[in-house]
Amino acid sequence: MGSETERKFLVRSESWKPGAVGVPYRQGYLCRQAARTVRVRVAGGQAYLTIKGQAQGITRLEYEYPIPLADAQALLEQLCLKPLIEKTRYRLEFAGRVWEVDEFAGENQGLVVAEVELEGPDQPLELPDWVGEEVTHDPRYLNANLVEHPFSRWGKP
Repeated sequence: MGSETERKFLVRSESWKPGAVGVPYRQGYLCRQAARTVRVRVAGGQAYLTIKGQAQGITRLEYEYPIPLADAQALLEQLCLKPLIEKTRYRLEFAGRVWEVDEFAGENQGLVVAEVELEGPDQPLELPDWVGEEVTHDPRYLNANLVEHPFSRWGKP
C-alpha cells in the first residue's frame, strides 16, 4: 500500500442504492492526532489495523495490516476512543472507478458520504449523478474526527 489518494463527497440521493449490497463496519481509533491516526476496523468478518499519516493535499501515507478478529473486537471495546464509528459500506462501480458509499449509524446516523481512490491528485474524475458537494478538504468528515464531533451533534451547542 504505502499511500492513498482519495476524494470524498456528500451523497445527495439514493439513486445509487438499488441492488447495492453493503458490509457492516465498526471502527475505532487508538490514536487520532493531526500527524497520524491508528485505527482498528472490523469489516464483515475481517479485521485490520491501519496507520495513516497527515494529508498532503488529497494524498497521505497509509499502511494496513490484517489482525485476528478477536484482537480487533477486544481493542474496539477496551482501548479505542468512543463513540465507535458504525457504518455500512457499499462498493459501486461508475465510469471505471470503484466508489465506496458509507452510510453511517449510531452517533453519526444520517451522514452518507462517497469516496473514490485515484492514482494521483490530478487524475480526472467523472462524477455519478448521486454525488453532491465535495468535502475532501473539510476535516469534519474525516472518520477520526467523527469520533470527537459526531454528525448527530453538529449545530448543537
